[in-house]
Amino acid sequence: MGMISKIKGNPRLKSLALWAITPKRNPRPRLWVRWFLNPLKHKKGKGATIRRRSRIDVFPWNRFEIGALTTIEDFCTINNGSGDIILGDRVRVGIGSVLIGPVTMGNGSGLGQHVFVAGFNHGYSDGGKNSSAQPLDIKPTTIEEEAHIGANSVIVAGVTIGKRSQVGAGSVVTKDIPPFSVAVGNPARVIKQFNAKTGEWEKVAQNK
Repeated sequence: MGMISKIKGNPRLKSLALWAITPKRNPRPRLWVRWFLNPLKHKKGKGATIRRRSRIDVFPWNRFEIGALTTIEDFCTINNGSGDIILGDRVRVGIGSVLIGPVTMGNGSGLGQHVFVAGFNHGYSDGGKNSSAQPLDIKPTTIEEEAHIGANSVIVAGVTIGKRSQVGAGSVVTKDIPPFSVAVGNPARVIKQFNAKTGEWEKVAQNK
């Protein structure tokens, strides 16, 4: 039995290990984890930049990877406690944005300012308990290659934003957006799609 399996199989050792990594009432990694453990565990591509005033709450039990020339701007919050966060090459995470895993962003994709993207919801199936005491409902969220999300948008858990799609500012995306689409609103709806034959973005008829 390996060391990790031994710790997981022993409740007291598991509790001690978690305490050593993060305070119980303040779920962010301790300083020694950020300085010494995370640089060994997580991958940062050549030329990638994480601005100093961002809050990078990443833990060793899930992946946190950022590709070459990717930028995480100031005042962002990144948290992989509930799932991996994988950012490809040339990704830009705009000022004040929040990523809570599991979230994947493909090469060349980007977030505007103050965008919220999550890969889970708080469970609430038991009406007799506070939702914070119930298991998380984890649903990975994906933003595909060269898709861009406008400022102040919300991308809910389990959604896929298709390749090269554009989401307008202030949108709330609750369903998948197909590739090569323009979506706006709350809830977001597709209003245009790219026609490869004509080379034009064409309006999509809306159901009344």
